[in-house]
Formats: sequence, structure tokens, C-alpha cells
Amino acid sequence: MSRRCAQSERAVRALALVESLQARFVAALEARGGEPLPECEWLRDGGRHGGGRRFGIGDSALQGRASVNVSQVHYEDEPARRLASATAISTIVHPAHPQAPSVHLHISWTETKGDDGYWRLMADLNPSMPNEADTAHFNAALNGAFGALAEAASAQGDRYFFIPALGRHRGVAHFYLEQFNSGSFAADLALAKRVGEAAIDAYVQMLPGREVGPPSDAERAAQLAYHTLYFFQVLTLDRGTTAGLLVHDQNDVGILGSLPARIDKTLLASWRPGMPEPQDRLLDHLLEVLPDCRICTIDEAVKAKLAAAVRAHYRNHPEALDLQASGNSTPPTIENHRRAGA
Repeated sequence: MSRRCAQSERAVRALALVESLQARFVAALEARGGEPLPECEWLRDGGRHGGGRRFGIGDSALQGRASVNVSQVHYEDEPARRLASATAISTIVHPAHPQAPSVHLHISWTETKGDDGYWRLMADLNPSMPNEADTAHFNAALNGAFGALAEAASAQGDRYFFIPALGRHRGVAHFYLEQFNSGSFAADLALAKRVGEAAIDAYVQMLPGREVGPPSDAERAAQLAYHTLYFFQVLTLDRGTTAGLLVHDQNDVGILGSLPARIDKTLLASWRPGMPEPQDRLLDHLLEVLPDCRICTIDEAVKAKLAAAVRAHYRNHPEALDLQASGNSTPPTIENHRRAGA
């Protein structure tokens, strides 16, 4: 069955935007790295309720790990669901070289029955070895794109990406607007376009070319430690990742596309004492399904086990969702996908 798209005018325009951003990012990464990003398609309910197209690479000499995913899920044919459609680009790049920063970008339009809807705009820079010039460059580009909303987006991003158990942020620059709707869809669509293009263009300029020398042992160690922190934040705090896993199990590889290639299991386990209950038990379950070695490779088989562990934890401890990261508001993502009365 082919993938069906949402029919509302706003969903159509939102899909055109995120697909244009996907094409822009993929072309820039391929031009910079000199290698194509393989493409795959996934379907929600066989395509009846949409799906998505993902460009990604598992491990490469230059790109490292990359996932540029566009999705559109819709329930226009099911009146019992509150969600009409959710259209998004969600992307993460973890370059192979430690001197190159990781980046995360998420732009989505969620439309609910009754002609309501909101945007979610996120862009954050995540280096294992912070570089002041890169941070200033990224901040300048995103401040310019957000304009008068930059201060609010930065404050909300700092709140969302803080890791209480470690007393630090995940990255060095964070911009986030949740449940945003100015009242003008056209103006908000233009804002989303500016933010997406600014984040993509600013980031690609930071990537080293093939002339960069091999990393030192100290640089590799710094990257491994940071990737472990990134893994920890995504699987124990990130509300978007958790919601995606709880809503369905038809795209676990894509939802966990933000995970880095390798982590330090010993370092990860050392963070357990700072975690609140019952999230300490979530970390226990994650540690149980990781390979029995210090440096663990996060391949597709491991991702499947991690996804199952996360789903089981929140089904057993639904109250733990209140411990997830949040900005100024908490969107009802999971409830939107459920049938009324379910």
C-alpha cells in the first residue's frame, strides 16, 4: 500500500516545508561528505495513516551517524481520535570526528480536530568538544531566524535540555518553542522555514572537510563521554522520543535515530545514584539490554531492545512521564493519538 498524505491545506503546506528542509539538509550533507545518505520509507498502518521517509547512515568515516526523517501521520478518517495530523522533520547528525559538533533539529506542525493546531520548533548544537566560535555562529544564526522570539526560545531550550541528575545541559546552544501559534499560519510557516534553513546552513558550515587529521585518543574519549550523556538524556528525559515510542512501534529505528553509535556503559551506570525514582529503574532496564561490554555499539538490534525497555517502563510507571523534560508547556502528544474513551 502506498503512503497517504493528510488532506487539510495547512497539513499540505507543512509537509511541503519539512520536505524542502529535508532535501536541503540531505544535499548539504552529501556535498560535504561526498557520500550519499541511503533512503528508506516507513508506513503507519500500512500507509493508511501516513508514514515517512528517512535518509540516514549508520556508520561512515566522515558523517558518522545521521538521520534526517520526515513524517506525516494523520487520522482524518477516524473521528474518535483528537489528532487530525502531525507533520515533522526530525534530524540528528553525529559526525565521526570529535572536533565536529552534533546537531539536532525538529520542526513540526500538529493539527487537531476542530481547526486547532500548533508548531514545535527546536534547534540545538551539541559538541563533544565545545568551540566558542561555532557556538557564537550557531547562536547568531538562530537569534536572527527567531527574531523577537529568540530570547523566549533560548530560555525554553535551556530549560528543556537541562539534565538534573548531572547538573548540566546536553549541549551549548538550545532554541525551543512548544505549542506555538501566533494566530497567523502563514507567518508561523515563514518562521519555521527561517529557523530550519538557518540551523541547517549554520551547522553545515561547521563541518570539517576531508582534510581534517585523525583524532587523538583524548578527543575520542571526550566524544565517547559526550555521546554517553546524549544517550542518557534522550532515553531518560526526552519527551518527544518517549511519546513516539509509546504511540506506536512501527518506526523504532527512526525514532531512535538520534542515538549515537557508541557509548560507555560504565560511565552510564555511574549516573544512577543521581536519578529520582522510578527513573533509576529505567536506567537499570536500559543497562540490562545493552551489550555486556564497556564500550557498546548501538545497532538496530540494540535499538529494538531499548525501545521495548522504554515502553515497558512507562506502561508500568505512567507517573514517571511527569519527570520528563519540559519547556513552558507539556503537549498532549500521546492523548492526541488515542481514540476517545480508550
